[in-house]
Parts: sequence; structure tokens; C-alpha cells
Amino acid sequence: MAEKEEDFKSLPLSDRFTHKVWKVRKEAYEDAAKEFEKTPDESDPAFRPFLSDPSLFKGAAADSNVAAQQEGISALCSFLQYGGRDACIRTRGSTVSALVEKGLTSTRAATKSKSLEAILLYIELDKADPVIEDLMPALSHKQPKLIAATLNALTAVYHNYGCKTVDPKPTLKALPKVFGHADKNVRAEAQNLAVELYRWLREAMKPIFWGDLKPVQQTDLEALFEKAKAETPAKQERLLRSQQAAKEKAAAITEGPGEEDGESDVAEDEPMDLMEPVDVMGKVPSGLHEQLASTKWKDRKEALDALYAAVNVPRIKDGDFADIVRALAKCMKDANVAVVTIAANCIEVLAIGLRHGFAKFRSAVLGSIMERLKEKKQAVTDALGRALDAVFGSTGLTDCLEEILECLKHKNPQVKLESLRFLIRCLRTTKTVPAKPEVKSIADAALKLLTESSEALRSGAAETLGTTMKIMGERTMGPYLDGLDDIRKAKIKEFFDTAEVKAKDKPKPPAAAAPPKALTSKRVVGKKPVSTVKKPVAAAPPPAEAPTPLQTKPTARSIPSKIGGPRSGLAAPGSGLRLQKKLTGPGGAPAPQLASPRRPQPPPQEDEEAPAPPPAKPGLGRGLAGRPLGKPSAAPASPPPDSAPVHSGLSVVERAELDELRTDRDRLRRVSEDLRSERSKMQSQIHELQNQNAQLIEDHTRDVLSIKAKETQLVRARSDAETAEQIVQKQTREIERLKRELSRAVRATSPAPADVSEQIYRDAAMHSGAGGEGPRSGYVGGGYGAYGRGGNKRMSFASQMSEEKENGGIDAAAYRSTKMSPPMSGLSSGAASGGRGSPISSREPREGTSTGGGTANGEGIESWRRAAEVTSQLKARIEQMKAKQGLSRS
Repeated sequence: MAEKEEDFKSLPLSDRFTHKVWKVRKEAYEDAAKEFEKTPDESDPAFRPFLSDPSLFKGAAADSNVAAQQEGISALCSFLQYGGRDACIRTRGSTVSALVEKGLTSTRAATKSKSLEAILLYIELDKADPVIEDLMPALSHKQPKLIAATLNALTAVYHNYGCKTVDPKPTLKALPKVFGHADKNVRAEAQNLAVELYRWLREAMKPIFWGDLKPVQQTDLEALFEKAKAETPAKQERLLRSQQAAKEKAAAITEGPGEEDGESDVAEDEPMDLMEPVDVMGKVPSGLHEQLASTKWKDRKEALDALYAAVNVPRIKDGDFADIVRALAKCMKDANVAVVTIAANCIEVLAIGLRHGFAKFRSAVLGSIMERLKEKKQAVTDALGRALDAVFGSTGLTDCLEEILECLKHKNPQVKLESLRFLIRCLRTTKTVPAKPEVKSIADAALKLLTESSEALRSGAAETLGTTMKIMGERTMGPYLDGLDDIRKAKIKEFFDTAEVKAKDKPKPPAAAAPPKALTSKRVVGKKPVSTVKKPVAAAPPPAEAPTPLQTKPTARSIPSKIGGPRSGLAAPGSGLRLQKKLTGPGGAPAPQLASPRRPQPPPQEDEEAPAPPPAKPGLGRGLAGRPLGKPSAAPASPPPDSAPVHSGLSVVERAELDELRTDRDRLRRVSEDLRSERSKMQSQIHELQNQNAQLIEDHTRDVLSIKAKETQLVRARSDAETAEQIVQKQTREIERLKRELSRAVRATSPAPADVSEQIYRDAAMHSGAGGEGPRSGYVGGGYGAYGRGGNKRMSFASQMSEEKENGGIDAAAYRSTKMSPPMSGLSSGAASGGRGSPISSREPREGTSTGGGTANGEGIESWRRAAEVTSQLKARIEQMKAKQGLSRS
């Protein structure tokens, strides 16, 4: 076994990393970690096999043996720690997914911690975006354990590096999905991640995912967020390698204690950058201005409601809102307080959404809002106050201070009070220290308000002074409070102690003033060439500026020249000109003169003043000083001609170049303005086309939906028609059945065959006439015999009647009467004779008497009535049967 182990150790590390025996792989991982720790730098040859084959560490991170996997991930951490950025970039694409799937879900705690450390190292060595991209797909995995582990890793990433280094947008967009997961562990990890993001982003994170959560989840998160607010502000605990290098470089240059404060101020503005700007110009109602000009306040209110719904987004894309802002400023003068309130809300959301882009509209709305502060209703003043705060947030104290100070002098005490409260809010939230003139104007206005009769105004003025003192310091505000009594000072001091501000004046150390004194004498000489170019343009001031006695003092004494330097600053330009000319002419001669540049100054100025009455002055009091004035006078004779062309040539060239630069600048400005105007036109055209396209798409969608609806209606109509046809067929069959039933009922209620034959005999006698007895006799002989045969008699009667009906030998009325109501006289006579009626017995009275036809007619009328009654009864029965059938179907 020992020989085999020696053989395994003799193999290269790359072969041992892929060996089939897990113990060999485990030892290979341990040996690799030790080698990485011994490397002197990142270019050591020990890293080359793993840089050329990144899949080695992918197999190590996903090793099937848990013990070997733990050592493999430890070796990966050592590789990243000592291999540097190159090791990170080469292995990141193939290793992170393996770490997520196999390492973070391991049953061993050491493996989990090492996997998380490797992921953090991948972020530290380069950047976080590629790692986050590899982590996001794991949130859609089917195993809840893997999703929970990935959420835990994301929480650790944001906790260590913060949202300033790691972009939180992809994670925020994925939160609603994991909050709706069925596994409770996944939802718990999602809550932890949301709380960690809230520590960095605060309320700015809510618009991205808050609306997709359930009300119960929102309530739980709100409780967790309240706890997070009480904690210390989040800070980045782990720096990237690039940040570490920048920090070391900055520390080597200078150590600034106030840098952290600046970073925290900037961090407050960054969460809003997470929001995508929304173009709301297309959502603004088209007839906004027409509705705002309506005489009905409800129309104006509805228009402002629609505008508020359109612009109420976290971040608004910059656009041309000038007309809308002017319309809102005009609404501040509306007589209806509801219109004023909604207009103030619109200004608020516009200022918050545009942020610094709203600064150009400040002058249009700020004065109108502050003028409306005279309203006494608290709801209106609250809305106006929020609008003022939003406008101030988009600009600054310097921009708003002028309007505030004007309103502090307003005759309406309500306007004064609300303006004073607005000033206090501005001082609390401003991040820039006001300048000394601004502090003076604020203090003067507040001191005047301390004598007001209203307690609210006096208290507000004291709070203003206390808040300003908190920003500027007690030493700066001390002179303004000297004339106040102790009660007012105590009140101001009380507000000073309780005030919370974001900006504080940090005076510069006094030691910084010493270096300029040492540099003044050198800078006077160094700046003289600059003054030679600029001062000749204003050549008139020297003669009227200082008399000659002031120039003789520095020439007579060399020591006081250092003190008199700043006093003779106005005369220095002339001396500077002379000095430069002397320096340029002799070449090396001017070196000794640099020690005392004041001595050559008086003679040239005397030459310039010579045209006046100078001869009398040197003769009066400069007898001994005539020698120094006479010697330099010979020198200036040559410089003036040299200086004039040099000065004139330089000025002409510079002026020409300056004019050319100015023309180029103006031309570039015009070009840039033209390009901006064209760009704005193109953008407006693009917006219009986009709106038209959206309208066309909407119309097309509406048409398609209407066509589909019509097709659906047509299909339904067809099905209804088929159903109706089936019902009609059923009804037809039912009618036929009823007809058959009716015929059966008629047959059941019809008289006996004897009655029918009697009627037939009677009808034949009626139609035969007086002299025609042949048919009757024939009927007696053959018809009676047919009657005796039963059914054959009826068939022959029916056939005979049908033939007679076709030939017109019998009318329809007589046929109906004889068919439906046979006479009963024969039956009665037959019954009277004591037997069944027979054709012979019924025929005999007709033949023997002449009144037989009249009786027959009377009996026919009676039979007709009975037939009518029977018919009506049959109809009633039929209607009852139909009603019963209808109820049964329904």
C-alpha cells in the first residue's frame, strides 16, 4: 500500500484531481492548497495547470465524496486567495454553478461555509455581476433546499458588499416569485433577504416588488422593517480588491476624517437610481388645459386627478413639463380648495419623480405655492407643505432662500408662520452649509420675528436661530445673539440642543494661513509677467492713483519695502512692466536686481508723470535723492520703444486669438442649441409615433376581439337554429300523433253501422227525386245485403261517396251533416216497433207519406247541433292534451 501511495503522490496534481479513488483526490486537494500558500506571487508556475484547465476545480467543488469535496472547496479558496484576479476570471464560469448546486446544499457545515467564502472571493477579486447572474437561475430550481441555500448566499453577499457594490435590481425582481413558494424555509430566507436589502435601500425598494406580495406578507415585512430601522445604518463590511487599492492610495495621499460622512450623504440618493425612469408624457390627458380652463370646479378637479394618476410614479423621465407646471401654478390661485390640494399633490409627485430635473421649474411654482399658504385649512396647508419640501429637495437652500425671506415679511401672519416652518425644514434637511451672507439674512429675519405678538411666530424664530446655530456653530452665531435677553437666549439654546441637521460647518484650521505669507513676496515677482499683459489695457489709473511721495518711500529704504508691498499693490503693475523690460533686455544683469525690485519702480513713474509739473517737486525736497532718480532715468530711455511694440504685438495676437475663440465658442453654442432643438423635435415625433402605434395596436386588438365575438355569436346562433329545427320536427311529429288520436276519438264516438246505413238511404232518397226510384230499389236489394255483411258495407259507402263528391253529385254541407250527425228517427221508430231499426222500416214512412222530407229536415237540424257540440267537446279535449304535453316537456 505504501508503494501505491508513493506512486499516487508521484503523479501530477492535475491527474490526481481526476483520480477515481476519493482518497487520492482528497490528498491532492490538500497538497494543492499547501502549494498555493507557499507561492510568492500570482505568476507562480503552481497556478498554471489550473488556469489552463478550469474544469479541475469544477470537479473538486462537485466531488461525489463529501470529505474530498470539503478539501476541494478549501483548495479552491486558497487558489482564489493567492491566485488573484486571473484565477477568478478563468474559473468563475464553470465553478460558481457547481458551488451553488453541490456546496451550498451540503450536509457539512464546513463545506457550506467554504462554498460561501469561495463565492464571496469571486466577487471580491473582480466584480459581482457575473456571480449574481450565475446565482439567479438557482432560484427557479425545483428543489426547495437549493433555493433556500441560494437566498442565504445572496443575503450574505449583500450583507458583506452592500447594494452600492452589488446591483440589487435582479434580486428585487425575483423576490415576488420566492415569496410565493410553497416551502416555508424558502419564504423565511426570502424575508431575511428582503430585510437585508431594506437596511440598504429603505423605502426605495418597495415600488419594485411590493405590489406583487400578499397583504399578510406585507404586514409581516413591515414589522421586520420597523425592527431594521432601529438598527445601526448598514455599512460595507468587505471591500473589493479594487476598492482596497483605492483606499490604500487615498490613505497614502491624505487622511480625511470627513470622507465617511460624504459617502453616507451620497448613499441616501442612490436608492432612487434603482428605479427605471417612466415616460409619463404619453399618459397625460390630451384635453388637460381645456378642462383646467373650465368654469366648473368638478371638471378642473377631474383633470387634475387624471394628471396625478399619470405622473404618480417613483421616477419620471425628463421631458417638457413647462406647460404643465405653469398650469399647476395657475391652479394655486383657484377658489376651490380641493383643486388647490390636488394641484399641490401633482407638483409634489412631479418634483419627487424628476428630482434635480425639476429645478428649472422652481421659479414658476415656488412663489405661487407660498402665496397660497394663507389658507387656514390644515389639509390644504399640509399638501402645500409637502409640495414645498419636494421642490426644495430638487433644488437647494440657496435657490429657495430669496422667496422664503420675502414671505417672512408678508402681511398675513399665516403666510409668515408657514414660511418660517418651511425654512426650518430646509435647514434640517439641507446637506450644504449656507454661506455667511445667507446666514446673516436668515438671522436678521428671525431676530425681527422674535418681537412678533404671535407665540407661534416667536417660537418659530427661536427654532430657526437654534437650527442655524447647530449648523454654523455657537461661535459664528454668537454676534447675532448679543443683544437678546436671557429668556430668548435660553429658548434658542433649547432648540439648539434638540435640533437634528445633516450639514455642519467645519472651519478650516488656522495653520493654513501661514504659507501664503511666505509666498507673497515670491508671487509678486512671479505674477508680474501676467500683469504686464493685462494692466496696459487700463493705462489710465497709474497717474491718478498715487502721488510721487508714496514711491520715494520704498526707494529710500530697502527694509520697509516688504511691509509696504501690499500697500503699494496698485502701483505695482507699472513697476512690474519696467522690471520685465529690464529682465528681457540685459539678459544676465537683472539677477542682482531681483533682491530689491522696488528700487527701479519710481523712475519710470516719474517719467510718466513728467509731462505734468514735476520739475518743481524734485527741486523742492529731493536734492539728495536726485542721484538715484537721475541714474535710472537714462535706462528708461531705451525700454519704452522696445516695450511698446512688444506690448502692442502681444495684445493684438492675443486679442485676435481671443476673438477667434469667442466666435468658435458662440458657433459651437449655436450648433449645440440647434442640435438640442432638433433632438427635442425628434423625440417629440418619436413620442407621437409611439402613441400612434400604440393606438393602432389597441384598435387592431379591439377589432380582432370584436370579430371573435361576432364569430362566437354566429356559432351560437347556428346551434340555436339547429335546436329550433329539432323542436319543430318534434312538434310536427306530435301534431301528427294528435291527429291520429283525434281520428281514433272520432271513430270511437261515431254511431253504429245501422245509423250510417239509414243516413245513406235517406240521402239517396233525397237526391234521387220523385220519379227516380230505380236507385232506391237497387239500393234496397243490393245495399241491404251489403249492410248485412258489415265492414264491406262501409267501404262501399265510402267509395260511393267519394265518387259522388268528385262528380259534384252531393254538396259538401250535406255530406258533412250526414257523415257527422246521422238521424235518429229510424232508431226511434224501430225502437217503438219493439226491435232494431231496419232499412225497410225506415223507408216505408217516406214512401207512404209526403211529409217525410220535412221531418227529415227537422231531424237533420237537430243532428247538426249535436255534431257541433261534439266538435267543441273534442276541441276542448285536444287543448287539454296539448297543455299536458307542454307541461311534461317543460
